[in-house]
Amino acid sequence: MEIEKVVVGELQTNCYIVTKKGKSIIIDPGAESAKIIAACQGKNIVGILVTHHHFDHVTALPEIEEYFHLKESRTIKDFPFIVIPTPGHTSDSVSFYFEEDKVLFAGDFIFLNAIGRCDLPTGDFKQMQESLKMISKYPDNIIIYPGHGPETTLAKEKKHFIRF
Repeated sequence: MEIEKVVVGELQTNCYIVTKKGKSIIIDPGAESAKIIAACQGKNIVGILVTHHHFDHVTALPEIEEYFHLKESRTIKDFPFIVIPTPGHTSDSVSFYFEEDKVLFAGDFIFLNAIGRCDLPTGDFKQMQESLKMISKYPDNIIIYPGHGPETTLAKEKKHFIRF
């Protein structure tokens, strides 16, 4: 699996272009559609995933959908992943787990040394606690690609969950 991070917008949102077996997907096209499209040149884009619908993760979505003639989806043929509901930051927050590659695209659920804010509309701290408890059951060696900032691992972040 090849993962390219394109940092976009005023909130420095991580948009990911994930390529596997000659096919690519876009995760969280937050802003700067021209920058995202340029990063996708020469790639076979077969799908678009969104972790949640805050503006900084979807502003470029309509232009990206139009350009690639695709719609945001939760399933992509020949691109296996598991959609894990992870509410807390928002009620619609999901994480995309690529089990074969031990990779989790977490949006604003988990960051390096932090979790997503729960004080925005549809955020819920109790749901966040439940989501953290649930994700703790997954393998420690999962690499987490967050919606902002650098990558981390589940093992490293589990140590912080107790304070939440």
